[in-house]
Amino acid sequence: RPQHLSGLEMIRDLCEGKLEGGEIGSTEITFTPGKIKGGTHIADTKTAGSVCLLMQVAMPCVLFAASPSELHLKGGTNAEMAPQIDYTVMVFKPIVEKFNFTFNCDIRKRGYYPQGGGEVIVQMSPVKELSPINLTERGTVTKIYGRAFVAGALPIKLAKDMSSAAVRCIRKEIRDLYVNIQAVREPDDQAVGTGSGIIIVAETSTGCLLAGSSLGKRGKNSDKVGIEAAEILLRNLKHGGAVDDSLQDQLIIFMALAKGVSRVKSGPITLHTQTAIHFAEQLTKAKFTVTKSEEEDPSKDAYIIECQGMGMINSNL
Repeated sequence: RPQHLSGLEMIRDLCEGKLEGGEIGSTEITFTPGKIKGGTHIADTKTAGSVCLLMQVAMPCVLFAASPSELHLKGGTNAEMAPQIDYTVMVFKPIVEKFNFTFNCDIRKRGYYPQGGGEVIVQMSPVKELSPINLTERGTVTKIYGRAFVAGALPIKLAKDMSSAAVRCIRKEIRDLYVNIQAVREPDDQAVGTGSGIIIVAETSTGCLLAGSSLGKRGKNSDKVGIEAAEILLRNLKHGGAVDDSLQDQLIIFMALAKGVSRVKSGPITLHTQTAIHFAEQLTKAKFTVTKSEEEDPSKDAYIIECQGMGMINSNL
């Protein structure tokens, strides 16, 4: 797909590598990496292909580059079948930075299906090595907040409807917490096309962040969009894991590269996560084990993902 190719081309340029078979619809590629240099790189899917997936492709590489990187990523910021940029900033970023690195993510323009047109600038400095993480204590939910948005031709009323429906849905399960979901209309000069959606984040006493999100589309009732996001969040809170279903697979590569043992408590293991573990083990010397969490509470369906990381060292630094 276009976004997969854009990702591969960006990595090729980042490390002055060679890429054969790099075209849309190709079923086989040969990639020969060189030295990861860093610097400024542009990746443009020219579609609504997800900028967040482009960022996931690049991150493990730029962390082990010789110098800081600035990535100009163009495509869809709020796309189906991929994390929304709001999720990346509100959930993925604070959690992944526990591996002992930081990055900056500047949303210049939002872009929606089908034309894309969004632009995000990611700045990141390399590290010597990654620290392992331990995310096994969920704690109690202390805050629930979020953002319901519309852009382009859609009225703010739709965002308010998504927000209200989500709050009502959460209230049925969690009565004693104030739920703050802001309804916003994206400024016209910061959004391309028409789109809508919602993200809701639950923060816990131990600093865990779990979320539910949903996108609006033509013919889909805005109440339904809000309720869908709320139900995903509640489902993630129910399994007792310290990460939600979307974050699970995104942490695997960093666990594999880190030095030492990482442990993450999650809900049921997704197919994405199984795939990520399979390839991380093939590509690195990391070893993963997944075990059912020995909870006192049998109603919880939680698992511990443990990884003995390979301890990748950045030889450039």
